[in-house]
Parts: sequence; C-alpha cells; structure tokens
Amino acid sequence: MRLVVAEDLYLLREGMVRLIQAYGHQVVATAATGPDTLEALRRWRPDVSVIDVRMPPNQSDEGLRAALAARAEMPGLPVLILSQHVEQLYARELLADGSGGVGYLLKESVFDADQFIGALERVADGGTAMDPAVIAKLLSGSSPSRGLERLTEREHDVLTLMAEGLSNQAIGRRLFLSDSAISKYTTSMFGKLGIVDDEDTNRRVRAVLAYLNKP
Repeated sequence: MRLVVAEDLYLLREGMVRLIQAYGHQVVATAATGPDTLEALRRWRPDVSVIDVRMPPNQSDEGLRAALAARAEMPGLPVLILSQHVEQLYARELLADGSGGVGYLLKESVFDADQFIGALERVADGGTAMDPAVIAKLLSGSSPSRGLERLTEREHDVLTLMAEGLSNQAIGRRLFLSDSAISKYTTSMFGKLGIVDDEDTNRRVRAVLAYLNKP
C-alpha cells in the first residue's frame, strides 16, 4: 500500500512511518500541518492515509477538514482518522458520503501493531474501522434512522460490531454465535435497511454508514 501519514508530533509521526514500513508498505509522504496534508493527498492520491484531527496552524480540526476536502475532490479516497479527540460534526460529514473507505480510531485505543495495520488495510480495501468510543460519541442523543428502529436487539449487536470493522467470524466469536447465525442476522439486517447490493462488502459499508449517520 502507498500511504500518507499526517501527524504534527514528530516522534509519533516517525514512529508510525517506521511501523508501516516494517509491515512492507510504502509511506509516500508525511505532513505536519493541515494545508500540507491536503497538498499531499492531492499529489499522491494514496491507497490510504492516516490523519490526525488537530494540526497546525490553528490546532483545531485542520487534519479532519483536509481529509474532507480531499474526499470531496477524490470521492472514496480512503482515510483513517487517528486522534485523541472526537469531532462529532466533521466526523459525521466524513461518513455521510456513503463511499466507504473510512475509519476513526482514538490513539489511546490502539494497543498493538497488528490492530493498527489491520485497520489501515481494511480502510484501504473500502471498509470501515471505527473505535467503539467514537461510535458511542457519534450516537449519543441521536434518534433512530429510517429502518434502524426495525432491527432486533441482536441485529443491533451485530451491526455495532460490524461498525468496529469485525468480520462475521470475529462477530460470531464475540457474541458466541455460529457463522451461519451471523450470516442470517446480517441478511435480515440488510433487508430491513433496504440494502440489496449484491457485493457483501459494499452492503456492510452501507449498513455501517446508515448506523453511524443516524440523525
């Protein structure tokens, strides 16, 4: 994979670069400010980028806004946000276009290299990688979206874990259910949400986006 790493803290940025390279991937550019991040994304169009939210010049939400601007110009450009903060408004906007290839992890929730690289690879493949704490923040105080109120409690459980990026097998292990049971729940869930795409990966992404974008 070809990656852009956007992080203003030198040691963290260089540490991510070395980790990514150790897994056989290529970092084509790094950035330490919001404007530099957008320039790098425009120039390199990476397979995936990892971007902090708060970056210079103002240390507010420059990184996330750079990601949004890049995806507006290059729809579906895979982006993994890695931050200490949850910016609800722009995070919802990042997820709102429905094109997949998005993730949002909190730095304190990344516990090992395999988890981090796995999230990057999943987003690069057009999937999602959402931190449970980010999901909880985005959903706090929200009302049910069309179709979601029809889901059973177990289907909600499956969809929540799907939003975290877990595979059917991993969801089954977490919920102590067989693969066939998870398949049954996901098929029912897709039907209730009106998602009929034949490609299962696209259906998973669209279901997760529906879940995360409840008004």
